[in-house]
Amino acid sequence: MGRAEERRARQRGGRRAASDRRSSGTAGAGGKGRIRALFTWKKILGTFLGVCVLLMGGFIVLYMMIDIPEVGNDDAESQGNVYKYSDGSIMARKGYNREIVELAQVPKAVQHTFVAAENKSFYKDSGVDLRGTTRGLLNTLSGKGTQGGSTITQQYVKNYYLTQDQTVSRKLKELVISLKLDRSKSKDYILAGYINTSFYGRNAYGIQAAAQAYYRVDAKDLTVEQGAYLAALLQAPVQYDWALAGDTSKRLVQQRWNYVLDNMVDMDWLDAGDRRDMKFPVPKKPRPAPGMGGQTGYLVEAANTALGRQLVETGAAEDRKQADAMVDRGGWTITLNIDKKKQKALEGAVREKLTSRLDPKARGVDADIQAGAVSVDPKTGAVVAMYGGVDYLKHYVNNATRSDYQPASTFKPVILAAAVDKDAETQEGVPITDTTRYDGTSKRPVVDKGREVGFAPENEDDQNYGEITVQQAMNLSVNSVFAQMGVDVGMPEVVKVAGRLGMDTEGMDPVPAQTLGSMGASPLEMAGVYATLDNHGRRVTPAMVKSAEQNGRGVDFPEPVGEQVISREAADTVTSVLTGVVDDGTARRAVWDNPLRDGQQVAGKTGTSDNNKSAWFTGFTPGLVTSVGLFGEDDKEPHPQAPMYGAGGEDRVNGGGFPAQIWAAYTFGVMDEVTEFDLETKQGAAVRPTTKPSPTTSPSASPSPEETPEETPTEEETPKETPSKEETPEETPEPPRTTPELPTTSPSTEPPPDEGESTAPEEPPVPEDERPQP
Repeated sequence: MGRAEERRARQRGGRRAASDRRSSGTAGAGGKGRIRALFTWKKILGTFLGVCVLLMGGFIVLYMMIDIPEVGNDDAESQGNVYKYSDGSIMARKGYNREIVELAQVPKAVQHTFVAAENKSFYKDSGVDLRGTTRGLLNTLSGKGTQGGSTITQQYVKNYYLTQDQTVSRKLKELVISLKLDRSKSKDYILAGYINTSFYGRNAYGIQAAAQAYYRVDAKDLTVEQGAYLAALLQAPVQYDWALAGDTSKRLVQQRWNYVLDNMVDMDWLDAGDRRDMKFPVPKKPRPAPGMGGQTGYLVEAANTALGRQLVETGAAEDRKQADAMVDRGGWTITLNIDKKKQKALEGAVREKLTSRLDPKARGVDADIQAGAVSVDPKTGAVVAMYGGVDYLKHYVNNATRSDYQPASTFKPVILAAAVDKDAETQEGVPITDTTRYDGTSKRPVVDKGREVGFAPENEDDQNYGEITVQQAMNLSVNSVFAQMGVDVGMPEVVKVAGRLGMDTEGMDPVPAQTLGSMGASPLEMAGVYATLDNHGRRVTPAMVKSAEQNGRGVDFPEPVGEQVISREAADTVTSVLTGVVDDGTARRAVWDNPLRDGQQVAGKTGTSDNNKSAWFTGFTPGLVTSVGLFGEDDKEPHPQAPMYGAGGEDRVNGGGFPAQIWAAYTFGVMDEVTEFDLETKQGAAVRPTTKPSPTTSPSASPSPEETPEETPTEEETPKETPSKEETPEETPEPPRTTPELPTTSPSTEPPPDEGESTAPEEPPVPEDERPQP
């Protein structure tokens, strides 16, 4: 065989072997081959292109079907709100604050601040941000809420033509209308619409209203710095309002302000040298709308706050920013729980017992006195009266809802409530009751399981009481006793009970210093705590709003009276003990001896904070709870907390003074009938006979003259003036029926002090609010 023939034979054999191998492989992997045949790159690409064609076709159909609305939405033509008293009579009307201005009336540089803040590509884009819109659609479909990224055009379309609803259909409409609007209208038209319809806070819609609200100028007179603040404000109108912002919010809005101006430099709209010389333009204080004077503005804003909070709770609004905008857009009929008769009586009591006695021209400190009060029906939770300040047009902050002052000794009943509810014992294993004895020595170190905890509070005037009962300690407000009791109960338990009773305990550290009421609290908050005690331990959350509806649709509010949060015995025991404060303690002069009392049973507690910066009386009858607070606030910017010594011609402002006097004048003035507490307690009752004692019936259990300390305790440290004669009644109070004789180290039989001064930090931080804030 020749060489050529051999080569051809080998080639034929190789082809047969390869064919055999292919046949074997195909038989073993037929399944994989078929899968690869189904998912070739050509088929995948074809499917993708098909989906794209379908989406494009669907979008073209939407584009053809959706037109630009001929008129704006209902919100664009919003009306005012109507506010009513509980009986349905009109309290106030609040209109929509907006004035449209032409873009030519807004300086060009100010126009640029809004573009720099929200949409730097505004003058070049097609009106939409496809990436941001897609992200928003995906977030809506997945339930993750909203996310930024909309252009100025899209935001204007949403504000003017559509709604704030977070739905896929609304976002698709926004996309189509924005594209069409960008094709049919000029950028100036769109920018004008955007800055005229946006919400800036302070009930201001549009740049003209915002310029007046924050800087008292017309839009045409805004500076670049001011315009940059207004542009920054749109991201969070309420949070970034300088008058309401905390330290964190102030830092954030300044960062946003800097961001706007830096963007303007990058866009060549602002000279870098001019930018370096610019300073943050602090806005002016809010100036309420006309017609909101007196107490009306406080009531309206408190109602708005309550409604806004409920819109968030029910899911009608995504957050407080959106809720506030919904309320301010108008169309609401809001009926408050405010009782017209009681509201008038509370205002009259403050005027008669406080403001008529203040004379800022004669005494500079009188200009620093701020009063706040809240009255609650403990059976229903309704806020029936509120006093927010001398005038809403003169003092914007609502003193009834502010929580930046210490409640001081009005917190002590919470400690006793925790002790009784927990069946707590002293360090020696003795159950804590109203007759349990404690060492009332001033500056006595607080101990826990035999070890000092590093806290030794001073009693007012450094007064030593020696061994004293819980009842007497509450009557005289002895700091050392309640500091030790708090540790005996366990401060985490005390804080827990405070939260259940209605206090805001977020950030409240469970440390012994809290026993002196060193946290911040508002009259509204303390009224709720005491209403829960009055209601036998069932939680009472004070309710400002009775009903609210818009366009025939109402808002569901939760029941103000809730579940049992402490035992009835614990609540009733505290109520029993607090009757002693009124009848034999720090509030006697204003309440027990009041001729209008007519035998009415009363419980309550006074409070005065460190350095006399706040003074309180929170008291209650079986049908009405009222908390009155006086706050020292320097009337000059920036309004720091200030001592109240000498105000109203008094050496000091005590809880048993002006606050208790206001409480008594109001409460006894609105009583329909005399009532008695229905108490269930194993610890006896400190409720006294309701007839005024005569000098001849002074108690035989009173200490003898040689047992009486040389100094009568007073409410807190003051200048060394001797109390005037009118501050010392001739009668000697009779001790509670369940209280044993005082030992030889007990206080004198002269009128008891208002209470011990707190030695806690002077100015606790202000909770965000958002606490109720108004």
